[in-house]
Amino acid sequence: MLQVRRLTRPIGLIAVSAGLAATASLLAAPAQADPTTDAFLNAVSGAGLGGTTDPASLVAVGQSVCPMLSDPGQNAADVAAKVADSTGMSLGGANMFTGLAISFLCPRVVDSIAGGQSPIPLNLLGI
Repeated sequence: MLQVRRLTRPIGLIAVSAGLAATASLLAAPAQADPTTDAFLNAVSGAGLGGTTDPASLVAVGQSVCPMLSDPGQNAADVAAKVADSTGMSLGGANMFTGLAISFLCPRVVDSIAGGQSPIPLNLLGI
């Protein structure tokens, strides 16, 4: 009888642990897609950019564009060069990627342009 009790206790602990893990996974919030980053990735893909680069990495590089543009002395050409270096894109592709990142992921820049102000030199964006 003593040996049976020794076996049932660990089995009971395993069952309780499995039950808790299952409950936690059911209660965990499901991952939801971000429509802005999805639209950005669709635009990047539609432009033939990104190639085999992981989408999460493309989003991270795209999100880094806005802070780089806010640095004093930075312009879109400098940012595009950094994008080219970090992604392996051609400079032309990096320029297009930078423009897409600005339009999808930098709402303050877009709002400034819509308001008639240019936070970055527009001639460097091809506008």
